[in-house]
Amino acid sequence: MIYWFFYSNLQLFMTEEIRLLKEVLILPKKISIITHRNPDGDAIGSSMALSRYLTKQGHSTKVIFPSEYPVGYGFIEGVSLSVIFDSDPDQARSVIDNSEVIFCLDFNGLDRVDKLGENIQFSKAKKILIDHHLDPEPFTDIEFSDINASSTCELVFKVIEGMGDIAKIDTSIGEALFTGLITDTGSFRYGTRPYTYEVASKLKELGVDDYKLADKIFNSQKEKHLRLLGHCLANRMEVIKDYGVGIMWLTKQDYIDFEIQRGDTEGIVNYMLMIENIKVAAFVLEQPSIIKISLRSKGDISVQEIAQKYFNGGGHKNAAGGGVYANLQDIIDKVKKVMPLYLPKIQS
Repeated sequence: MIYWFFYSNLQLFMTEEIRLLKEVLILPKKISIITHRNPDGDAIGSSMALSRYLTKQGHSTKVIFPSEYPVGYGFIEGVSLSVIFDSDPDQARSVIDNSEVIFCLDFNGLDRVDKLGENIQFSKAKKILIDHHLDPEPFTDIEFSDINASSTCELVFKVIEGMGDIAKIDTSIGEALFTGLITDTGSFRYGTRPYTYEVASKLKELGVDDYKLADKIFNSQKEKHLRLLGHCLANRMEVIKDYGVGIMWLTKQDYIDFEIQRGDTEGIVNYMLMIENIKVAAFVLEQPSIIKISLRSKGDISVQEIAQKYFNGGGHKNAAGGGVYANLQDIIDKVKKVMPLYLPKIQS
């Protein structure tokens, strides 16, 4: 049985889902928490926050990441105890197979967790989705879905609030949740709503030092990160002024030369949006077996639609991405061809 509930009023939103969740969690359970491949700040923050909250409620929890998390998020309490499928697939599968409850966070389809999708699909555990992406697939039993939420961390806070347990949010949980708020909104520059700031305010009241947290996230870069950024801006950027588009790319050789690891390129795409009159930024990454693309936009331009239609991806209105098995130059050329379909020519 799959439960679908969508309310526009936040006071009513999730009332029935919360009742069902309380029934599932009334007794201690073995719980696994899974998020998408290449986890970002929101995926990691929401997973670790939910894990700690459920542990405080007497449940046994384990967080599983399909692939390694960026080392920059190592400050989040408990993240080092997570299971990485790529490093230990047998343990990851064992955790899922022995779970009574599976939480699926920050992804809307089983393809986002790669080989773990089959284990989740055929598990007899209760499956619970907490996510803010468009068009969730019907693979869970209880669904907390709100595309207007800034982040999955915002929704995890809403779930804890609905459970009547805001007092259970300690500094560790708060920092993890605030991490998702900061990173998925670009430091509150996009994707927010009034409730987003209510959550941020409440987390500050509960003891989160947002200044120190932002310092951990943004001011702990290694020297190679700044050198990589400089290389991207000086040697790997093209500006199409006629349509207000910035394109940046990295080659396989760049990955070798700069010893690029998972998470090292995060946030670089946003620098192009600092340029006057740039409305859309595209960052194309030539990885060993696939071309990844990150898209960002300003205002009413939906890069989610572009990512879904042309690059096998998805995401949000102003922040999306995808992956294509193709040649790097072909994808760069495709970006240049597609953008004029969505952007009016700028009159000089």
